[in-house]
Amino acid sequence: MELGLSAKDAAFRDEVRLFLDEKLTPELRETGKLMTSVYADYETTMTWHKALFEKGWVAPAWPVEYGGCDWTVTQHYIFSSELAAAGAPSLSPMGLGMCGPVLIGYGTPEQKAHYLPRILNGADFWCQGYSEPGSGSDLASLQMSAVEDGDDFICNGQKIWTTHANYANRIFNLVRTSKEDIPQRGITFILIDMDTPGVKVEPLVMLSGEHIQNQIFFTDARVPKKNVVGKVGEGWTVAKYLMQFERGGHAYAPGLHNRLARIARMAAEERGGDGARLADDAGFAAKLAAASVEITALEYTEHRIMSALSNGEAPGAESSLLKTRGTEVSQHLTELALDAVAYYALPFQPHATRPGGPVPGVPKPSGNEKPVGPDYSWPVAAKYLNDRAGSIYAGTNEIQRNIMAKAVLGL
Repeated sequence: MELGLSAKDAAFRDEVRLFLDEKLTPELRETGKLMTSVYADYETTMTWHKALFEKGWVAPAWPVEYGGCDWTVTQHYIFSSELAAAGAPSLSPMGLGMCGPVLIGYGTPEQKAHYLPRILNGADFWCQGYSEPGSGSDLASLQMSAVEDGDDFICNGQKIWTTHANYANRIFNLVRTSKEDIPQRGITFILIDMDTPGVKVEPLVMLSGEHIQNQIFFTDARVPKKNVVGKVGEGWTVAKYLMQFERGGHAYAPGLHNRLARIARMAAEERGGDGARLADDAGFAAKLAAASVEITALEYTEHRIMSALSNGEAPGAESSLLKTRGTEVSQHLTELALDAVAYYALPFQPHATRPGGPVPGVPKPSGNEKPVGPDYSWPVAAKYLNDRAGSIYAGTNEIQRNIMAKAVLGL
């Protein structure tokens, strides 16, 4: 079996590397290195978004007729791998990875013509209105109401844990347009302008001082019926379609491979004056090898999903498998990283982890500090803590296993 790249694929890889050398600035690389969440700060996101858009690579998984790239599965994977290896920051998935694919699948011609170009060029920055104070994993219990009034809906209710709502000018929302005997019925998927009168955003600030999450209050917000995606009352079907892309619309393995290599390098560093290295510990070496096997197995699943996406298909139930294993392997790597850096994980907190300024109470580094211990520049503890949310967001991993049991095993 030939495992090397073809001449065409090698040329494409070189093209990607040249682009990254030219456009991925040291500031962008540093932000990517210090990211502890799946989201970069808004300014970084939009700077990198613009560079990829100008190249025509901002939404490579979209169908070509809507602005995607006519790439093979191998080229998609080369692109993801090179981004991870170069330390590129991630783009916001709300528009490119969620709302865009839903509009392609369920939107009217008018909605596609209006919104898709604006998602590509960054004119519209989206957030997601799903969770409510009483409706998280049990999303079908949502209560935000939308009552018909002529050509509009009057919306009242609250959404919570809304990432980057403080920057977004658009939100795709699930609202209840009728109450039925089955809670999944009577839910409608609707697009709302964030500057609509009656829409108010309030911050939810983390202990670190980061402002990423928000809560949104809707008070008699008037939204045109033409903003409904799909049919009124059938938003649950649209939402399930979107969740396939949220859970399986991107590749975990390239980034995981890169992180595992970084952990291996940290383990190869001396941990003290006696020359001891964690890499010499047979038990830890076995953990690294097992993690490598898990990532490779995940990689094959991603190849199948990438093949479906490149053919204009939804990821299907495999997206639940990808989300479950991707987040669990990622969490496992944060544990291995903690083992690798030992007590060096706790005192370090990078100055740049808080968008807009330093974390309160943490002095700015002077730049003269001499690194002591393995990879002193990686926010290992912060990544470990943030990654605990991975098995909860986008539907808990317990729910994902229920979906796989029903959709794949027929239980």
